[in-house]
Amino acid sequence: MKADIHPVYEAIDATCSCGNVIKTRSTLAAPLSLDVCNECHPFYTGKQKTLDVGGRVDKFKSRFGAFGATKVK
Repeated sequence: MKADIHPVYEAIDATCSCGNVIKTRSTLAAPLSLDVCNECHPFYTGKQKTLDVGGRVDKFKSRFGAFGATKVK
């Protein structure tokens, strides 16, 4: 096997836009900037918005429900 072919694996700090700092290891030498993390992502914080799927289905049926409703003789 070849010697010294792998990059250096260093400890870095990944900083989120909310201010949360996550310590991790990477071949990236510079500090990492994140947009979202588990502290501010809507899915993990419970602030996730649910879509009104029922209203959309009713709207679709009201528009296109009559198509195909007539019977062929």
